[in-house]
Amino acid sequence: MSDLSHSRPDIAGHPDVAEMRERYARVAGGPQAVAVDGLILLTGLYTAISPWVVHFHAQPDITVNNLIVGIAMAVIGLGLTLADEKLLRLSWTVAAMGVWMIISPWVVTAGHSASAGIIWNNCWIGGVAFALGLAAMAMVRQTVRGTATK
Repeated sequence: MSDLSHSRPDIAGHPDVAEMRERYARVAGGPQAVAVDGLILLTGLYTAISPWVVHFHAQPDITVNNLIVGIAMAVIGLGLTLADEKLLRLSWTVAAMGVWMIISPWVVTAGHSASAGIIWNNCWIGGVAFALGLAAMAMVRQTVRGTATK
């Protein structure tokens, strides 16, 4: 009979694995990556506490939105700092969260009428998160491109 199992081959013995791990470690452990990862973590923490800093008293929906997105972004930032090799390719989600933060005041608020403080706060957070997400994605692309050319 034929073997119908769909097991994946183990690539641990592949000759390029050591080089790929070394390159990931070099890029993910460099000063630029540490700065970007730390800034993602801080942006997520600020996003989570921003409803109380900017006083979103009349808008409970956007308060919950910022809290959830902020915690998620902080967890991704923390994961990038602690387990960078495993989470490096997940960094694109930070850019997506940045776009969401920019449009969320109009989507989430009741009556689509957020105050100017909420709009400015979320647009700044979104812009910073988007830029950090793009920077993290550029580092991933640099890592992948450098590995593929060797």
